[in-house]
Amino acid sequence: MVANNTGPKITQEKVTVEVMIHLYCHQKHHTPKKQLCAECSDLLQYAMQRLTMCRFGEKKTTCEKCPKHCYRKDYKQKIKEVMRYAGPRMMLHHPIMAVKHLYKNFKTILKVF
Repeated sequence: MVANNTGPKITQEKVTVEVMIHLYCHQKHHTPKKQLCAECSDLLQYAMQRLTMCRFGEKKTTCEKCPKHCYRKDYKQKIKEVMRYAGPRMMLHHPIMAVKHLYKNFKTILKVF
């Protein structure tokens, strides 16, 4: 991979992923706010690297719809766990960010249901 994505879509995706990992770590691993345990810090660093290097970043709607799966299986499983846990809780902790994310991904979300 050689891409270096810094466009607005990737930047927003990075912010969302970071917030979700922090929320997950704080509530699941009982870390102080704005701090991460070693495992979650490693996951965040890996996710940021993947998002930056993704060739399809500004064009794809979500990683699930991407033709290239960038995540190693172990990290992919961890990211899914974080998203499943933190996704619904975003409405309580970061409602504006959650609504923006839902709005931007509305068509993709409808396909799931």
